[in-house]
Amino acid sequence: MEPQKNMETTIYNSSYRHGVDGARRLQIPSKWRPAEAGVEFTLILWLKSKEGPCLRVLPPQEMAELMRDIDAMANSDPNKGVLKRFIGSESIQVALDKGGRICLPEAMAAAAGIKADEDAMLVGLLDRFEIWNPDRYEKVRATDAVMATEAFKMME
Repeated sequence: MEPQKNMETTIYNSSYRHGVDGARRLQIPSKWRPAEAGVEFTLILWLKSKEGPCLRVLPPQEMAELMRDIDAMANSDPNKGVLKRFIGSESIQVALDKGGRICLPEAMAAAAGIKADEDAMLVGLLDRFEIWNPDRYEKVRATDAVMATEAFKMME
């Protein structure tokens, strides 16, 4: 029997406030960076918050899982085409530069309310993370805090 290889999984937890430079580059926390060179994250303009969009950041395995989930939907489901078109047109692959930064595309950053030479919030979602305008995130965080008691009951 072969020994099991140590597959280290990145856990995206905690939150970080980092500045976005004039070229819209944003530092990714060192513990969230892939160990292998050349790994690309997928940035998706994420519209699911009433406070406004954010950027959802998926590592390669999570993007592959999202694609499998969409492909598993029935072809007769009109949401399948909508999701494919929307995610396909509102996402982009980004690689870390040598300084551990990603560059946020101008249109995506603007839609998410993230401005050059200001701060952004990086928020861990355990298997992925989000990039928020700090003011929007504070509103989402307040709503999450109210709902957390009910959500934790599901884990009992």
